[in-house]
Order: sequence, then structure tokens, then C-alpha cells
Amino acid sequence: MLQTEKEPLYGKNLTRLQTICQELELPKFAAKQIARWLYVRRVTDFAQMTDLSLKARTLLEERFQLGLSAPLKESCSADGTKKYLFSTSQGEYIESAYIPDKERATLCVSSQAGCRMGCRFCATGRQGLQHSLSTNEIINQVLSIPESERLTNLVFMGMGEPLDNIDNVLEALEIITAPWGMAWSPTRVTLSTAGVGKHLRRFLNESKVHLAVSLHNPFHEERKEIMPIENAYPIREIADILREYDFTGQRRVSFEYIVMEGLNDSMSHIKELCRLLDGIKCRINLIRFHKIPDSPYFSPSDEKMIRFRDTLTAKGIQTTIRASRGEDIKAACGLLSTAEQQKNK
Repeated sequence: MLQTEKEPLYGKNLTRLQTICQELELPKFAAKQIARWLYVRRVTDFAQMTDLSLKARTLLEERFQLGLSAPLKESCSADGTKKYLFSTSQGEYIESAYIPDKERATLCVSSQAGCRMGCRFCATGRQGLQHSLSTNEIINQVLSIPESERLTNLVFMGMGEPLDNIDNVLEALEIITAPWGMAWSPTRVTLSTAGVGKHLRRFLNESKVHLAVSLHNPFHEERKEIMPIENAYPIREIADILREYDFTGQRRVSFEYIVMEGLNDSMSHIKELCRLLDGIKCRINLIRFHKIPDSPYFSPSDEKMIRFRDTLTAKGIQTTIRASRGEDIKAACGLLSTAEQQKNK
């Protein structure tokens, strides 16, 4: 997205649209009309907002741009996964991954350009943080891919740490789930966090979408070696916060666990996982490690993945193995944007 003087309208929630209408001396009800044109009908021109007066449309166009921007590049995997590259208002690059699976069509959304969490197994973490995305840049990923109308699920599991951009992510979630917005059920949306404890309660209190916690190792000393966030927000403290909330209804909490050969796949890790998650109604998603350049970590065999899953399940924790998708197009977070950054240096 090229930086312009005009603010984008896409990414404004109803409160902001009401403020705009007040500033432009438009009727208060015009805010809901504008929201409908943006998030239901997804207009690409102010002239399409036909139930607004010509004066209202002119005033809006003089001050704002709509703010949708198509992806710069598209990569397609043999399994149907697609990876889209977007530019940001600050000249950086972000990625979104479209993952079709039978009747399900999921978009993996980014919340930051780069990331400052520094996870050792993640290509995005190597970039460092360039900047957090605006609400417009988050919503644009959902609305600007060719498959937008086919989407059934959204996962905030792309580049960046969503709770490190809490204000804009919550505003985007509001737009996605509010009746005046895209009106998605919160059960179709999942946010993944490495565990930013200072914002976790706010997220749980102000939204109803599912939560996924990037765990990857239950031992404090071992986890902080691969996830520096463990120093600030130990996983045991995150687990204690989660015990304050009820996940027996529609809302779900899961734990993402990237399995790395010889690093976090022993029986002692299984026993510690059971201790750590005791009292939390949850499930564990096992993910085979996707090799990234110059990484010291390795993927386990199919047999070890199955044994790890079956042992956890036998101990009472619902555990699944997430199928790897898009490996031939390097669908793991950060690889495409890293390549684009290096090419443009």
C-alpha cells in the first residue's frame, strides 16, 4: 500500500465512522450505512454508496480513500495452499496464507511486519520488528485476496505477535465479528499468541474468538532458549491466567506445539505438559517443524509424531497432528517476505 495523505476508510469501526459522520455533519445513521457498504458489500468506489447523498459521498471522498490494496505476489502450492505478499504503508512486506481443505477455507493473517518475539525456530523472528500493522492493513488481507468471499475461517497466526499490536488487532476483530461489520461468528476466528501476559486478559475480556497459545516446550529453562518471551511471561503464569476463564462452552483454547527432533519430544516433556495444563480444558495441536534456512532444528519422523500424539491422548489431553501445508512454496511464516526484503536491498 502506497502512503497517501488520505486516511483509509476500510479498518474504521462503527465508533470511528460515527465520529467521522459527526465531523462531516452527516446524519448519525449514515455511519451504519457506510459500514454496510464497506464490510458487507465491499465497495471499491465511493460512487457505489448509493443510499448516501451525493454531498455525503463527495465529502467522504475529499477526505478519505477506501484503502483496499491487492497483493503484490501470489505463490501457489501443489496442495492448493496459496501465499500472498502485500506491501505495507511503510514500505515493508507481509504475508497471508490461504489454506483450502474440503469445505473449509482458512486465511492465515499477519498482524505485524516482522516480529520482536525472537523465537529461534521462526523466520519472521529473524527479521525483528519493522512495525505493527494498522487496522486497515489487517482487514485488507481478508478483503483483498481473490478467495475472500469463500473464506470460512481466519487465524491470526501469520507474521507478528497479535497481542503486541493489541489495539489494532482488537479493532480488526470487532469489525470481523460485529453485527454492523462482517458479522462472522467468533467461533470462526482464532488468535495465536506466544503469551504476552500483560494483554492476555484484555483480549479474553474484549473478544470471544478462540485462543491458541504457542507453547513448544513446557520447561522454563528450555522454553526460554527457543522463545525469549519466556523470560518476561513464563508459560506457567500464562496457564494460571487461563485457569481463570471458562473454556467449556463455545470458546476454545488450544496449545500449539512445534515438535523438534530431540529437543522437545521426550516422555519427560509429555509428563510436564500434563502437569502444566492440568485444570485447563484444552487441546494440543502438534506441528511438524518446517525447516528454515540455517536452522539447527530437525523434524521428527511420522512414527515419533504419532507416538507423541497417542501418549498425550491416553493421558487425557485431546491431541491432534496438524497436516503440513504449502512446504513447496515455503508457506512457513516469514520466508516469502524475507526473500523479498533481501532481493530489494
